Amino acid sequence: MTGIELIAEERQRQIEIEGWTAEHDAEHFMGEMIGAAITYAGHALEVVSCDEIEGSDSVEWWPESWDKKWWKPSPDPIRNLVKAAALIAAEIDRIQHQGASQ
Repeated sequence: MTGIELIAEERQRQIEIEGWTAEHDAEHFMGEMIGAAITYAGHALEVVSCDEIEGSDSVEWWPESWDKKWWKPSPDPIRNLVKAAALIAAEIDRIQHQGASQ
């Protein structure tokens, strides 16, 4: 699968399995999905570079309002990047939907 196919598949999984629908995502308007995406992308960078990135272990960008049980990093950097990109896609959709409804 291509990167974009993996991202679309993950976003669909988030919706169908986790229940993270557009309505649910609308509740996260304080940058939470962006913070989670940064955390996953940062972990991917750490894995790829084989170097500990300052702050990555502390998940400093993980949303304070989100339970840490949802932080599920993988040793596979591709999986972490896919999660990050799917979260970014969800945030883009949330912002676009918010703008359309205003």
